[in-house]
Amino acid sequence: MPEPTTTTAAATLIAAGTTVPMLEAFGVSLGLRPDVLIAGFAGALVAIVLLDSVPSEGDTWSHLVRSTVRRIFVALASSITAGYLTPLVLLLSNLPDALLLGVAFTTGSGAQKFVGWVMSRLGLAPRLGAESEGNKP
Repeated sequence: MPEPTTTTAAATLIAAGTTVPMLEAFGVSLGLRPDVLIAGFAGALVAIVLLDSVPSEGDTWSHLVRSTVRRIFVALASSITAGYLTPLVLLLSNLPDALLLGVAFTTGSGAQKFVGWVMSRLGLAPRLGAESEGNKP
């Protein structure tokens, strides 16, 4: 009787250990890696705190709540932008995969300016609100 071989079981375990987990929503894979999202979120927080990319509007509670909600949404949007654009940046720049999290951090910190630049180039500049309408001649 021949001895059983474990090469297929070992190959299966090795392949299962190297797969990257992807986020899913309602059973559909989003193609986002959690480690890249966290690095992009950290970059967005650095941009908000150190670069003051979302400045506060005033001292009242309503201004504080409005600024806080805006900062939360900017951080989430920057991390999602970093999650989707980081693999593209690595591919276009011919960078090694070891720089994935560093590029995600940089992409998350610059996502706010980059998305604003792309929107202005496409002619889709966001409206600033009622304050800008009152200043029109």
